[in-house]
Amino acid sequence: MKLYQVDSFTDTAFRGNPAAVCIVDEFKDEPWLQAVAAEMNLSETAFVRRDGDEFQLRWFTPCEEVTLCGHATLAAAFVLFHSGIVSTDQDISFQTLSGPLKARWGQGMITLDFPVDRPQPAQAPPVLLEALGAEPLFVGTTRVEYLMELESETAVRQLEPKMDELAVISRRGIIATARSDDPDYDFVSRFFAPAIGIPEDPVTGSAHCALAPYWQSKLNKATFKAYQASQRGGSLNVELVGERVYLSGHAVLVFSAQLHV
Repeated sequence: MKLYQVDSFTDTAFRGNPAAVCIVDEFKDEPWLQAVAAEMNLSETAFVRRDGDEFQLRWFTPCEEVTLCGHATLAAAFVLFHSGIVSTDQDISFQTLSGPLKARWGQGMITLDFPVDRPQPAQAPPVLLEALGAEPLFVGTTRVEYLMELESETAVRQLEPKMDELAVISRRGIIATARSDDPDYDFVSRFFAPAIGIPEDPVTGSAHCALAPYWQSKLNKATFKAYQASQRGGSLNVELVGERVYLSGHAVLVFSAQLHV
């Protein structure tokens, strides 16, 4: 089996969000898939299997399988295009736990077609505010996360959450966001998910399925340049069209290898 590591949402190696991509003829049992993901010890490992003209796609953190992942989908699409398994003039159709997802190549970038995830206003539990160490302007819930707007980009960048306390919060992760101070970007964000083995995710494509409708309501626009202000950092082009979010970004192949087990 071929195994790849790809840095997603960046055009520079060792930036963006690294994901492993494993091309398989058949999915082995879940303990094996989970063991490979734990061995890779990245925020996500994607397993890809051809199924006729489509591809089945599954994502695993070092701890568990997840229902949606942006950067590992970008990485999987990049591998299929880069290796010639799929021509760059064709779209890729993935069958996933979140339903059908599409990827296409254009102008040196890959665009993902994902479902929108509209945040709903919510009350933050005290433990969340204590763990985050910030007073949000807005708190909402997405399908599986909290989304919190902070007063400034500086407030987002300076967050030093208490990960052990965040890990006991019932939702999968926490998205922190603010308007960008950089005129090249509309908003910034960070993403924390210690409950699923990811203290801080470098660049989280799926979080932008909620960030797009949130910032549309704030900025009265539907096309954005977004920056995820993690230590590695990464950028995305984001467009909201009805109930779909289009996430575009670059990717860089770091290495390819053969998996022997």
